[in-house]
Amino acid sequence: MTVLTFTLIMILGAFLAGFIGSLSGLGGGIIIIPLLTIVLGVDIHYAIGAALVSVIATSSGSAAAYVKEGITNMRLGIFLEIATTIGAVCGALLSTIAPTSFIAVLFGLTLIFSAINSLRKKTEHIVLESSPLAKKLKLEGTYPTHNGELVTYGTKNVLGGFSMMGIAGMMSGLLGIGSGAFKVIAMDNIMRVPFKVSTTTSNFMMGVTAMASSVIYIQKGYIEPGICMPVVIGVLFGAMAGAKILVKTDPKKLRIFFACLIFVLALNMIYSGLNGKI
Repeated sequence: MTVLTFTLIMILGAFLAGFIGSLSGLGGGIIIIPLLTIVLGVDIHYAIGAALVSVIATSSGSAAAYVKEGITNMRLGIFLEIATTIGAVCGALLSTIAPTSFIAVLFGLTLIFSAINSLRKKTEHIVLESSPLAKKLKLEGTYPTHNGELVTYGTKNVLGGFSMMGIAGMMSGLLGIGSGAFKVIAMDNIMRVPFKVSTTTSNFMMGVTAMASSVIYIQKGYIEPGICMPVVIGVLFGAMAGAKILVKTDPKKLRIFFACLIFVLALNMIYSGLNGKI
């Protein structure tokens, strides 16, 4: 396979990854890594490095829009970034010494969890009274509704959410994904932050978490520009195309279809890992 052919396949694959990631709400990294490892035969460490760079690019663009709209809770995000950054660095260091078969199996299991979580019925809940620690850290906030009204909310279980964020960061650094499912669980289920705020704040945090992980991958030589550049270009344009289509279609049916697709990819990754093909 020539370099040009390899690059074109990566751009096309990354476009589809960004497109599917945008429609499913799970991000492009979950498609990029199986594409590079199983289809193109790239070492999983280089695939994770490329996926992390694509997470930084896509998160930065969408996060800026959410911050501008006033939905993202920046104070909460910056506080929880302490946990995710520490976890991301630990995960990235672990990735460099862990067997590739272990990473592949863990990646597949994480994909299954993320796909199931994307199908979970999301219920909006507003906590009016924050916990004492949340009040001390001033983690409560407001967000605008589609009518322009401001909704005030509080937060609970700060330490529980902080701990879960450490796990989310470790998974991000170890597997090269945004770990949005884990971050939303930390804020939505544990800290009782409104779903709209938890998803946008999670998106705001993803780029910083991936940046922390990528430093370790750069030091180890796993960030290859020849792989990262086509991936970033493809994922960005794919995510933009997916966002436009998402507005005009039924997201529930799309998420069911792509969750099934991701489930198949997950089983393929687990099978390849157990058989030592990765």
